[in-house]
Amino acid sequence: MKFIDTHHDQWHRVAGEDGPVSHPVAADHTLLTLEQWHAVRDTWPAGLAVGVQLPNDFDVEDLADDLPRLSLIALNFPKWVDGRAYSQARLLRVRLRFAGEIRAVGEVLVDMLPLLSRTGFDAAQLRPDQQLDAAERALAFFPAHYQGDVIDPKPVFAKESA
Repeated sequence: MKFIDTHHDQWHRVAGEDGPVSHPVAADHTLLTLEQWHAVRDTWPAGLAVGVQLPNDFDVEDLADDLPRLSLIALNFPKWVDGRAYSQARLLRVRLRFAGEIRAVGEVLVDMLPLLSRTGFDAAQLRPDQQLDAAERALAFFPAHYQGDVIDPKPVFAKESA
């Protein structure tokens, strides 16, 4: 899992004084809102990396045709108790075969990291009060699971004794 430091992130959002710009100028590693993406997707240059931040109530299957053009999808956790972004990530990885970065943003807590990893996230922007060392420890708590997941879809069983 990659942890995002917002001060050193290569991805940048396009916003003006009053919020997101409706028709952003194309630039490499631009993270757009869904509305911005819809405004520019037909004219966005093929060689520039682009990402989209999705609200957690968006049906990711509606973005299926655009996925080959996207390098990053940022999924929002507006509250840590709202888990819809877990389902979005799983659908993106398993059903839609999205191979780019899936990033958790918003109210992302250390306790969420094992499930984030299991459902297809490969990057997280932790809430400012969360500690990086605690996040790294949280990912090591459970080295294996009985149930399959996005990373390892087959169950793990104990070895039979001979």
